[in-house]
Amino acid sequence: MNTSDTPGRAAVTPAVHREAVATETARLVAALDGADLSVPVPGCPDWTLRDLVVHTGRVQRLFSLLLRQRVQEPPRSREVELQLPADDSGWADWLTASAATAAGAFAGTDPDAPMWAWGADQHARFWMRRMLFETLVHRTDAERAVGLRPVIDPALAADGVDEFLVNLPFAASFAPKTAHLRGSGETLRFRCTDWDADWLVRLRPDGFGLAPQAGEAAAGPADARVQAPAADLLLLLYGRLDRGAGAVETVGDEELLSRWFANSEL
Repeated sequence: MNTSDTPGRAAVTPAVHREAVATETARLVAALDGADLSVPVPGCPDWTLRDLVVHTGRVQRLFSLLLRQRVQEPPRSREVELQLPADDSGWADWLTASAATAAGAFAGTDPDAPMWAWGADQHARFWMRRMLFETLVHRTDAERAVGLRPVIDPALAADGVDEFLVNLPFAASFAPKTAHLRGSGETLRFRCTDWDADWLVRLRPDGFGLAPQAGEAAAGPADARVQAPAADLLLLLYGRLDRGAGAVETVGDEELLSRWFANSEL
């Protein structure tokens, strides 16, 4: 079954999201220990490890600002005071401070407070959840860049898959290729093999999105199926894992699968 009964709401709570931001940031910081910050990042073409750290900390500080302001409409500017370190020895502390800024914003914010968000869930909890998966995915990027093998908690990974699929239909402004995900009712099923979670995506003439997870629509066959352990499925959706990876199984309409993966990356 889907981990979310209402778009944007998951079985994993905002409290878990908030705590996990700190945990995932600490793991990213640990990956920086002794690392060459000029090394390329496999999951982010043209980025160095230093670029990834700057991006992750900037996102945390920007989202924290949005939470403090309880923005009710798209912000006119996404500029935020970064207070960058003077040299490379300061990046670990700087990123740790970014997570502390996020924790302060979380502490003063009701997750259920109405807010503008670019995704499905127009509440503060959207930004808490979004910050987590920005941090978590980039933590795995950093670990891969320094030769470590990332490990992701299956419950968080399944929640991340849900967050990705719930919000992708709203991402056209910065993921324009999603406009090609149109159809006449074709369906793709995404399933975790190590967690009780699956999602059915339907392509329609006017767009795409999750189908209702009840009745025949949930149990019936799909035109294509993608299944993998939750961590692998999350990294696959984010373009960090190839469809040919051993843990990933794809079945069904090959044209539909190719179209999805060519146009769904965030």
